[in-house]
Amino acid sequence: MLRRRVPLAPPDLLRRGGGPPTVVAVPGNGLSVDGWRAPTRLLGSGTAVVALPSFGLPARRADPLDPASNAERLLGRLDELGVRRAVLLGHSASCQLVAEAARRAPERVAGLVLVGPTTDPVAATWPRLAGRWLATAAHEPPTQVSLLARDYTHGGLITFARAMDRARHHAIGPVLAAGPWPVLLVRGPDDHIAPADWLDRLAALRPGITAVTMPMGAHMVPVTHPHELVAAMRGFVSAVRPAPS
Repeated sequence: MLRRRVPLAPPDLLRRGGGPPTVVAVPGNGLSVDGWRAPTRLLGSGTAVVALPSFGLPARRADPLDPASNAERLLGRLDELGVRRAVLLGHSASCQLVAEAARRAPERVAGLVLVGPTTDPVAATWPRLAGRWLATAAHEPPTQVSLLARDYTHGGLITFARAMDRARHHAIGPVLAAGPWPVLLVRGPDDHIAPADWLDRLAALRPGITAVTMPMGAHMVPVTHPHELVAAMRGFVSAVRPAPS
């Protein structure tokens, strides 16, 4: 059963512990930083959740919301946090922007954890995306409705649609194929937005990319199943996490 969440957290949940974070998460499109609150707490000290326009923050009309632009913003936030090298966590469409950040600054990325990554090229049109969202929503806890309504209202549905339109045209496959960093792909068994065959195709791009399906959950597993998600990623994160500065 989901616990009731507290009101919206500040735009960033900054580092926990004495030094710069070694694990940095970015919320999914339209979601608040609260989406990563439980998983990062379970991972322990040295974690941070960074908010970006449409990914934890409202966006202005003039803000470009493509993955490349937000990747540059993320690298700027890492500078502000004093992060020289970290594991980056993405969820849904934020998987594309953290992958782009890794492509731009590979020396700063120890590894990527991509939870429910978008966008499968065979379902990049709006009708097919909508079909997959609806198929996935049938497996999400009904108690999420009010929580998601709060987040999407805070970020703005127009902003969400703008960012998703840019994300659905972004090809994450070539970005992951070209990278030197290890990648863990994670999905819930009822996630039709990120189906198993899509993750398998990404995992086949090169050695160092691994796909894992959790025993339960759909697309919103950072919120609905944080303990199971952390169990699926903890070994990977522990193996690649850089030593604190």
